[in-house]
Amino acid sequence: MSLDDFSKNSELIEYINKDEWGGVYETVQCRRALAPSGLPGMRYALNPYGGCEHGCVYCYAPEVTHTPWASWRVVRVKVNVVQRLARELPGLSGTVGIGTVTDPYQGAEGRFLLTRRCLELLREKDFRVHIHTKSDLILRDLGLISSMEGEVGVTVTGVDDRVSKMSEPGAPLPARRLRAISELAGAGVDVYALVGPVLSHLEGREEEFCDAVLATGAERAVLDRLNERPLLSQRASRMGLRGSDAARERIRALLSGGGMRVEDAFRCQPRMPGPRLIGYIYIEVQNNPVPQSGNTNVREF
Repeated sequence: MSLDDFSKNSELIEYINKDEWGGVYETVQCRRALAPSGLPGMRYALNPYGGCEHGCVYCYAPEVTHTPWASWRVVRVKVNVVQRLARELPGLSGTVGIGTVTDPYQGAEGRFLLTRRCLELLREKDFRVHIHTKSDLILRDLGLISSMEGEVGVTVTGVDDRVSKMSEPGAPLPARRLRAISELAGAGVDVYALVGPVLSHLEGREEEFCDAVLATGAERAVLDRLNERPLLSQRASRMGLRGSDAARERIRALLSGGGMRVEDAFRCQPRMPGPRLIGYIYIEVQNNPVPQSGNTNVREF
């Protein structure tokens, strides 16, 4: 199947690994695959999917993209992203950040394989990549990623399954993410634990958490604060969660004491008008509505 065939007929995507994932989605056409990024070490941002089924209560992307929370978990499958990427790569160079807005390894990737196809193109062109995820599905592509230049950040926010199920209902449980870090590190991938946001449920459990992170064998961790937003704060408050500077600093000390290099997540203020740089995500402001339910209609955005 050629890239042109894949992009022109959205129905083809319907039958790829159909048993791997049955979530709510719609197929869309993207105008471009890459967006410029001003984040340190990243020249471009690539997000094969829109929306995110993880539904993390602390996620601020819905508010900065003006997406209703109820619609955020509808996954937008960018059916032509591979073809667009193939057209855009010639003549470019620099690091491509993958998953700067939504998780490139959320469950939909098990069915649609867009992230893997993009990675194959990037490897073919010798691009460096910087991947962000909180899914152990990334291990499916371990051989591919370990053959590329770049780094991977895997988000882990705790070790309590009960809290994870409440605060990150669609994401893999902590043990699976910790295993992913360990296997990536064991394969020689430059992987770090993205500990963020650091929330109040870790207070008093910092040692247990840090022992689990140190046991992965990763050499560094990146710490992040809760990025307060009105609706986000309401969601977190209903669950008794808040950002915790005390837990963050205790975790910093314990991880550093255990031999890890500890860094703070980059932040800068939004720049207006045009693209916004907020925390670890790149947002291109759009006014397109998000669907309320999944379908296989192709639309542009």
